Amino acid sequence: MCGATQGGPSLDGVDVTKEAIIQGVVVHKDQPVANAYVRLLDRTGEFAAEVPTSATGQFRFFAAPGDWTLRALVPKAASADRAVTASRGDVAEVRISV
Repeated sequence: MCGATQGGPSLDGVDVTKEAIIQGVVVHKDQPVANAYVRLLDRTGEFAAEVPTSATGQFRFFAAPGDWTLRALVPKAASADRAVTASRGDVAEVRISV
């Protein structure tokens, strides 16, 4: 198990019932990857957003409900894609191994 907090970054102060949240952790050989980038791509593969991972490999997007692809970009490692569905009122938890 990696050192990231189970359940992703804290959601204190976020009204989850009003949001479609995608969050998770990027790992390499079961260790969290800091300073990687995670891209949010729409159902056609178009770029929508990008965030860096935290020191514990965590990331979060507030997305529109629907189907998305996450692409993790890690220096000196192959990129990795994960399909995810965002729904208002739910937190989609994703672990991306690169």
